[in-house]
Amino acid sequence: MKTFKIGGVHPQENKLSASEPIRQAPLPQVAVFPLGQHIGAPAKPIVSKGDVVKVGQPIAEAGGYVSAPIHSSVSGTVLKIDTVIDASGYAKPAVFIQVEGDEWEESIDRSKQLVRLEEHPELTDKDIIAKIQNAGIVGLGGACFPTHVKLSPPPGNKIEWVIINAVECEPYLTADHRLMLEHTDEILVGTTLIMKAVGVTQGFIAIENNKPDAIRLMTEHARAYTGIEVVPLKVKYPQGGEKQLIDAVVGRQVPAPPALPASVGAIIQNVGTAYAVYQAVMKNKPLFERVVTVTGKSLAHPSNLMTRIGTPMNLLIDECGGLPEDTGKIIGGGPMMGKALVNTEVPVCKGSSGILIMTGTDARRAKPGPCIRCGKCVTACPMGLEPYLLADGAAREMWDLLEHNDITSCIECGSCQFTCPAHRPLLDYVRIGKSTVTGIIKSRS
Repeated sequence: MKTFKIGGVHPQENKLSASEPIRQAPLPQVAVFPLGQHIGAPAKPIVSKGDVVKVGQPIAEAGGYVSAPIHSSVSGTVLKIDTVIDASGYAKPAVFIQVEGDEWEESIDRSKQLVRLEEHPELTDKDIIAKIQNAGIVGLGGACFPTHVKLSPPPGNKIEWVIINAVECEPYLTADHRLMLEHTDEILVGTTLIMKAVGVTQGFIAIENNKPDAIRLMTEHARAYTGIEVVPLKVKYPQGGEKQLIDAVVGRQVPAPPALPASVGAIIQNVGTAYAVYQAVMKNKPLFERVVTVTGKSLAHPSNLMTRIGTPMNLLIDECGGLPEDTGKIIGGGPMMGKALVNTEVPVCKGSSGILIMTGTDARRAKPGPCIRCGKCVTACPMGLEPYLLADGAAREMWDLLEHNDITSCIECGSCQFTCPAHRPLLDYVRIGKSTVTGIIKSRS
């Protein structure tokens, strides 16, 4: 069974909500839409205080090519355009909407009937990409890169494969797993649309073998779709990283930045993104809701909730039994790459894959000690870097050393810090160093 070749770790999976079917989250009283829900320029509001909006109506337009529009997930009245603390912990501009009923745009097809690509031979690659762009779709695996940009690679890159990332290697998260079990054909049609958009005839759906039910179901249904193959993978973190996934599935290595997956002939899309593409192209439904895993060892009811963008996270926590008394930390995302939330009123955004409520015991960091030169961080690094050196260089502000040792190749997966027996905060320092060096490189150009 396939996997990537360099590094990797095996954290405890803790997929507590894997058997919980997706259910609809309640609507909030006030929905809050940060304007920067994607990599690139923030969106620009096109509504004003007092405007009445419907579900699916655009409320902010793209702020540039590398950007994405934002659509209302609720119907109601615009209260204000103000700032809100988002999952990053910083105040960001946002649109606030008072929820009044649930009136949808009439153009959205809300039926459950499956629509396949063969039924719309008139759709061209440009049509598909335009619909994706207008629907505000971004990568739902966490990076939130605008999907229409990724499907329009730079000239000179010959795309050979589309790889659908259904790995979900982050511990605790199960949203993608449930999506595959409950919306199998929609994902497969979305995959065919992505393949047509980039002009390839071969698509892979990569799933780790801790999801045997999803592998069986997707394999069975994929037989009805030409050119799509389900690829089971060994369980290893961070296999969901683009470079690791390309290595595992097709055996090609992506060079250091600025090289992209397209440089070696691959386009990667998250399984949730493939589902959103189906909805946008075949159902005329913009991206205004997504599945969010709400989980934790002490949480009464770990769940997978179909959640409207803009819903405050405390509403989802209450839906799953409320905040446990022994809560030590609340993470937006998973424990490896997620970030601690400053409060529970943070709104769900397009990249909100999960809410993890950690116990006080699990959330407490061990006291760091001196490096014992064991080399475990080097062995674990999936990018072949030397994390001990990069962390030490960042602590000493040795920016030239960090650039020379390819710190910009770090994917911030946390494998180094996870495996360190001295409990050193390696990732914390590497993040500081990577951010600083990236800024220096940009300033030179």
